[in-house]
Amino acid sequence: MSIFDEVSAGIKTAMKARDHERLEALKGIKAELLLIKTAPGGNGEVSDADAIKALVRMNKQRKESAEIYTQQSRKDLADVELAQAAVIEEFLPKQLSDGELTQAIKEVIAQVGAQSMKDMGKVMGVATKQLAGKAEGKAISAKVKQLLA
Repeated sequence: MSIFDEVSAGIKTAMKARDHERLEALKGIKAELLLIKTAPGGNGEVSDADAIKALVRMNKQRKESAEIYTQQSRKDLADVELAQAAVIEEFLPKQLSDGELTQAIKEVIAQVGAQSMKDMGKVMGVATKQLAGKAEGKAISAKVKQLLA
């Protein structure tokens, strides 16, 4: 089942369970996926790769918003954003552990033939494509810097 179909099924389940917070988060996800589906130049379908990109972006936005709300002492709004982020994360691939991330980046460094920090751009380009949805960009960047230093 595609991510789009899973979200649609999740909406039905949330409606039956009368889970309003989950329902709102799922409706937001579906709206974003429908924008991709109907975008000019699109083929009327949402591939899982495109869906994952959108979900990663949405998850990042929710976490950044929650951080800002927390700084402004608006815990009520931060909680809503974090709850939506949790629902979004259910549809993302399992995040890599620190050890798995290190191993994956070591493989990319060997594949690219990187020697120093000058090669960070090459490594980041390949690593972000290979690890899309499996690790955050900040974590990938920090690990690449650590391994190339």
